[in-house]
Amino acid sequence: MKWKGKDLFDLVCRALGLRETWFFGLQYTMKGMCTWLKMDKKVLDQEIPKEDPISFHFLAKFYPEKVEEELLQEITQHLFFLQVKKQILDEEIYCSPEATVLLASYAVQAKPGFLAHDELLPKRVLRQYQLTAEMWEEKITAWYAEHRGIARDEAEMNYLKIAQDLEMYGVNYFPIAQNKNHTDLLLGVDAKGIHIYSINNRFSPNKSFEWSAIRNISYSEKELTIKPLDKKAEVFKFFSSQLKVNKLILQLCIGNHDLFMRRRKVDSIEIQQMKAQAREEKARKKMENQRLAREKQLREEAERAKEELERRLFQLEDEARQANEALLRSQEAAELLAEKAQIAEEEAKLLAQNAAEAEQERQRLEITALKTKEEKRLMEQKMREAELIAVKLVKESDRRAKEAEHLKQDLHEAREAERKAKQKLLDITRLNYPHMAKYPQYLPTDTRDANFDKGSIKLDLKDIDLKRLSFEIERERLDYLEKSKKFEDRLKELKSEIHALKLEEKQSGLYS
Repeated sequence: MKWKGKDLFDLVCRALGLRETWFFGLQYTMKGMCTWLKMDKKVLDQEIPKEDPISFHFLAKFYPEKVEEELLQEITQHLFFLQVKKQILDEEIYCSPEATVLLASYAVQAKPGFLAHDELLPKRVLRQYQLTAEMWEEKITAWYAEHRGIARDEAEMNYLKIAQDLEMYGVNYFPIAQNKNHTDLLLGVDAKGIHIYSINNRFSPNKSFEWSAIRNISYSEKELTIKPLDKKAEVFKFFSSQLKVNKLILQLCIGNHDLFMRRRKVDSIEIQQMKAQAREEKARKKMENQRLAREKQLREEAERAKEELERRLFQLEDEARQANEALLRSQEAAELLAEKAQIAEEEAKLLAQNAAEAEQERQRLEITALKTKEEKRLMEQKMREAELIAVKLVKESDRRAKEAEHLKQDLHEAREAERKAKQKLLDITRLNYPHMAKYPQYLPTDTRDANFDKGSIKLDLKDIDLKRLSFEIERERLDYLEKSKKFEDRLKELKSEIHALKLEEKQSGLYS
């Protein structure tokens, strides 16, 4: 109940281990306006929200001119890093897309866990370009690779060194009017001075008042006056919408001016001790980082050497396995070759035997060919003789056929003459022996054999010649048939011999 604002603020600083307390304050929101808790007044006596519990925000109220020189403690750097990063992501500080990617790469370096699902870029940048989250992550990763391995505090300091060059960094903006006609302007207060901006331009101020050039700042109700150190210079007056705004502007101006003057004075013993401790801490951390970097390098080299040895061992094992497999294959190949050699030797013996047999067969075929040639010559000679005999036999056959035809004709004529003679004899018998005509067998021999006239004598002679001629014809016919049969047998034998000779000629041709 009795605590002043400073009591609560000091308790927070002690809990955080913060010694650079002059940059920070406790902020709360009242009726839509951000207000800082006053240190010299009791907390409950100030106009604070009527809520339980009451929420205060521990924030940086004043910003350093050069973060690297003024922010001594690591916790101070970390708190500034968190606040500035939030302001950039909330678009309270404008940052170009290129710079946001670079800052995001340092923010990732300052937060273990690499690219988590934290917000890394302002929504304005994400809406401005047609890039997916994966594409942005790829760009951030490319920057991250450039400064990979640096410590968290170094990454945060690099982040702040880039952010402090942004136009809106560390500036508190307030809407004002330059005169009673209410020409709308913006008044900005930062570590370097007071700046006047157009309502639509927060980057380039129309007019600036450095702290070293300001003699006095005062306000009367809604009017606030800036008196330059140069008495000849024009006094700048402006109007704010509320008295509370003028009080807040005056608080920020006083605090920033005090810090501005403090930076230009000799450091107090406390600051000197803090800077010495900071230098020692930085040196210690630097040595520690170097040692860690060296150990990391040695560990990475050892890991690489181990990986190389493992890779080499794996390679050697693979080579040994391949050599063993090659040895097994070579043994199998040797056994196979030995088996093939044995088979080849047996085949060679068999081929030699076949060659000898072939040679013997060739010699036999040569002899057979010679015999065949001789036999062929003899057979051709026999064929020629057989052809001559056949021609002769054909001629003889034709002659005999003609003779047979003539003989048949003569026989026919003789039989016809015989028939006529017998008829004539019967006629004569009927005339001379009428009573014997019916019984010719009873005729006396002398009567049958008697020659009654010349015609009967001729008949007996003719009959004798005919019988003899018939007998000769029959004998010649039988001789002819026997000769024809022998000739046919001889022709068949000749054909079979010729046929056998042709087969032997074909076989000898195949062997050659």
